[in-house]
Amino acid sequence: MKKYFCNPLNINYRYQFNADQRKNKISVCREAADPSMIEFKGRYYIFASMTLGYFVSDDLVNWTNKRLPKELPLYDYAPDVRVLGEYVYFCASSHDYNCDRFRTKDIENGPYEKVEGTFDYWDPNLFVDDDGRIYFYWGCSNMTPIWGCELDPKTMNPKSEAVELIFGHPEKYGFERVGENNSKLPKSETEIEAAFEYYVKSLPGGIEAVPEKYRIMIKGMLSDKPYIEGAWMDKHDGKYYLQYAFGGTQYNTYGDGVYISNSPLGPFEPALNNPYSYKPGGFIPGAGHGSTMEDKNGNLWHTATMRISKNHDFERRVGLWPAGFDANGELFCNQSYGDWPIAVNDGKMDPFAKPEWMLLSYGKNAIASSSTEGKGPENIADENVQTWWQAATNTSEEWIMLDLGKNYDVRAIQINFADDEINIPVPGEIRGTTQARYIEEANTVTKYLLEGSVDGDTYFVIEDKREADTDLSHDFLVREEGIKVRYLRLSNMVVPYEQRPCVSGIRVFGLDCGRKCQAVEYHAKRSSAIDLQIEIDETTDDVVGYNILWGHGKDKLYHSMMSFERNVRIGALVEGQSYYVRVDAFNESGITEGRLTFVE
Repeated sequence: MKKYFCNPLNINYRYQFNADQRKNKISVCREAADPSMIEFKGRYYIFASMTLGYFVSDDLVNWTNKRLPKELPLYDYAPDVRVLGEYVYFCASSHDYNCDRFRTKDIENGPYEKVEGTFDYWDPNLFVDDDGRIYFYWGCSNMTPIWGCELDPKTMNPKSEAVELIFGHPEKYGFERVGENNSKLPKSETEIEAAFEYYVKSLPGGIEAVPEKYRIMIKGMLSDKPYIEGAWMDKHDGKYYLQYAFGGTQYNTYGDGVYISNSPLGPFEPALNNPYSYKPGGFIPGAGHGSTMEDKNGNLWHTATMRISKNHDFERRVGLWPAGFDANGELFCNQSYGDWPIAVNDGKMDPFAKPEWMLLSYGKNAIASSSTEGKGPENIADENVQTWWQAATNTSEEWIMLDLGKNYDVRAIQINFADDEINIPVPGEIRGTTQARYIEEANTVTKYLLEGSVDGDTYFVIEDKREADTDLSHDFLVREEGIKVRYLRLSNMVVPYEQRPCVSGIRVFGLDCGRKCQAVEYHAKRSSAIDLQIEIDETTDDVVGYNILWGHGKDKLYHSMMSFERNVRIGALVEGQSYYVRVDAFNESGITEGRLTFVE
């Protein structure tokens, strides 16, 4: 039996009240990030930062949020969860104190037993080898590497010295560069010192009030060097695959790379297929700091962090994609059309299966009952999570309507609610120092009514959530048998904190009985050692967008970027590596593959 999901995952994302001491303000946004995903006793679990709990599922499609005990470090970032024997071990990040671990035989009911820690770390990852030996990886900085060591399985304390494993090299690995579209190279030491002096002047107490270890962190933040973070280890066919995040979580190019070794503590060499997880285009980009898990049917999945980053850098979501090892032992993740509906089967799956339904809503006309300046109804159809329509009031009379232009066979709809700037009192106590915040403990609610029409006069109900008790800001509705509809009207919206409703996308997927577009002509060339320039010839009106694929082999086009523009720069190349490139075109009737090009 098939089921479907659409990224970002349809889960409730809790509000964060972030204390920005430099700006002397509170920034409010939803967040879940840095997901660790495991299978335990036949169920799937995702533990993500700043959720006060975890998400549990029986099928990777339908997820339920549950709370964790308050004695766990719920305000510490990057929770790591691993199965060790009959236990699940949990820990998270801190530079302010030694990090304890907690273990349980029952995630949902506990109890959780504390295993006292002896050192502090950031972005932890526990790995259990086939022989029962245990290894630990950590690191989150653009000044220091990913480290690793062996742990004593009884005390969980280090039994070997820490080994330096992965450093950033943005000058030769283009994908590691920070900035939108990997646009920046690191500053010089002189530039870093000048930026640091300017930054600390604005802090209370100036430089004298900043502890030494935080001075290093601040200089790193100002350097434009990439953060090397978010370690996750997998083993396949005797080899060790150490994954790591790069590039900065607030950018569209946040992703995961991978190094390979014959030993759990190295030495490690970068895989030919890098980056491993990388999604710079589409409605919501980003695919960094995640985990890789085998499901009950032997399928591999990668979950990672997706980016909004409008109200705060850490305004983030969780994505999930099919992954695998190819015949040469290369770890890959398929993120082509990675925020379109993805099918999940009960058995073995094809990780490169093409989308069954096409995007029908891009660029379509929309009207609304009202809007605020610069946030008009057209924003719900521009395939950009960073723009949205906002109603002028928060009353139930507000509505927005999307006109698909003709009647379609619609199979799925994703309704994406956004948050504009929220100025309300903090509902609880701000906690923490370096990233002080309050996480909303109350269960907020999002309500709406979605109706459809074939003629614009008579409407029928597609989904009625006027009495809902859930808070699904990226709600995904599947109508597998199909509904005939041209107009979609969203009304009766009630959103948390009595905000004026904001919608970043009403995304519609289905089938059109028309023709696929013709293959496009394009030119691909290196514009630098680590940059690829794609120029697509003028195309006919029936083309909706493009999916650019590249890889180091003809049959290894594992990297992709969706674009609705004809001129695209891809900043993710590896210096000295040759590539094969293909540009596919798509419209509402299907995908047309392009020719293959070799780029030296």
